[in-house]
Amino acid sequence: MPALTHSLSRRALLTGLGTLAMPALVRAQAASAHVVVVGGGFGGAAAARHLRLYHGTLRITLVEPAARHYTCAFSSHYLAGLRDWESLGHGFDALRAMGIDVVHAAAVDVDPVGRTIALSDGQRLVWDKLVLSPGVDMRWGQLAGYDAQASMHAPHAWKAGAQTRLLREQLQAMPDGGTFAIVIPPSPYRCPPGPYERAALVAHYFRAHKPRSRILLLDAKNDFSKKPLFLQGWKALYGDMIDWRSLDDDGQAVRIDALRREVETASGALHHAHVLNVIPPQKAGWIAERAGVTDASGWVPVKATNFESRQQAHVHVIGDASIAAPMPKSGASANSQGRLVAAAISAELQGQAAPQAWYTNTCYSLIGPEHGISVAGVYRAQNDRLLEVAGAGGISPLDAPAWFRAAEARYGAAWYTAIGADTWGH
Repeated sequence: MPALTHSLSRRALLTGLGTLAMPALVRAQAASAHVVVVGGGFGGAAAARHLRLYHGTLRITLVEPAARHYTCAFSSHYLAGLRDWESLGHGFDALRAMGIDVVHAAAVDVDPVGRTIALSDGQRLVWDKLVLSPGVDMRWGQLAGYDAQASMHAPHAWKAGAQTRLLREQLQAMPDGGTFAIVIPPSPYRCPPGPYERAALVAHYFRAHKPRSRILLLDAKNDFSKKPLFLQGWKALYGDMIDWRSLDDDGQAVRIDALRREVETASGALHHAHVLNVIPPQKAGWIAERAGVTDASGWVPVKATNFESRQQAHVHVIGDASIAAPMPKSGASANSQGRLVAAAISAELQGQAAPQAWYTNTCYSLIGPEHGISVAGVYRAQNDRLLEVAGAGGISPLDAPAWFRAAEARYGAAWYTAIGADTWGH
């Protein structure tokens, strides 16, 4: 009996020591783990920054080719002369100061089985978790006549950079009395209300500098985000300057002649513009396809609880590239997804319970400098689906007084400052 008692006591002691040792083992694994984040925009930078906030010793590498990220959000303010170019730019020094390794190179290949990623500078990084936030790429050629070369004459300006500056130069050079046409694709695409805000702010610029000009919107849809608010605001501020043609009103473009700045619609009608802005159909940034996470739609199906790819384990895809309806493809959505994914990865690596999956979106649009509108939503994961929480969001009211619209315009500017700090740490 004494021998049996001793054996049981020893076994119990070893079991207890093993239990006590497990947290230390998990912490050791977490400390040595390497998370690579691809993309330095609203999603990727937020994921990297919040990974560091949640986990002080984790090795984090952010891969972003540009030394400074310029946002599509608020780029129409630049087109209208309401902001200068550098106000849209965000650097990465604050992330480096947090101990995040920022590598200015492009991701060129991913091995999701071997868990490696190849970079344009020749590096091959080994990762334990991979977060992809590659944004969108254009589906060149899907709209007849419109490809990368054509965009040098009829810019899309749907990635902030040289295309945005080119469009502004064309608008400035356009004669008074000219036509600015925007071709708008079917959903889904980056920033659903973006084309309509662009029309409004270019109208603001025209009213001040080219008052006889007109804006033609050729839309492949019958409905769009905040439609009643935009229609009311356009009419109040710009009269009949903006002409929106819906799908049912022969608004769908089927062919582009970029050199002649000509658009053919489904009926065969031809529209000529002095400045032509073609926003083509889109898909997930191409590195997502190289990683094997896109489906036939060109976008990335993800799990609602943590935005992990449904095709590849340990690869999380956030922002515009992901299939996240009813969340829109917006900067605020990407930031929210990045923060949740950071919490989920940190918890998993440290052996903690997964966080509850709640997400938010806020989208401000400016119709004029003193006329803002907004929509907000809250979303949660349930049975591996994303659902909008009824009554938790909201939209600006119609017929609001001028002081209300002016306040929302200020709130929008404050939102941009705040999300910049939350994403890039400055």
